[in-house]
Amino acid sequence: MNTDTTILNHKLELIQWLSTIEDSSIIEKIMDLRKKETTDWYDAISESEKKSIETGLKDAESGKLNPHSKARALYEKWL
Repeated sequence: MNTDTTILNHKLELIQWLSTIEDSSIIEKIMDLRKKETTDWYDAISESEKKSIETGLKDAESGKLNPHSKARALYEKWL
């Protein structure tokens, strides 16, 4: 059995098990685990990447934008 099939089987087993749980404390523990496992991509990037994003947002807000045609010409070889 390949990994994808194993994961799918585990997911289905968990779904079936979750549908039978009556104990709210177990549900709360599962919800807490879910919150801990969910990460925001912004928290995972470097400080320089965050600064670059902030600079781009400030530029956009102040109207310092380039037309799509200019960006397309600049990056055409990669498109």
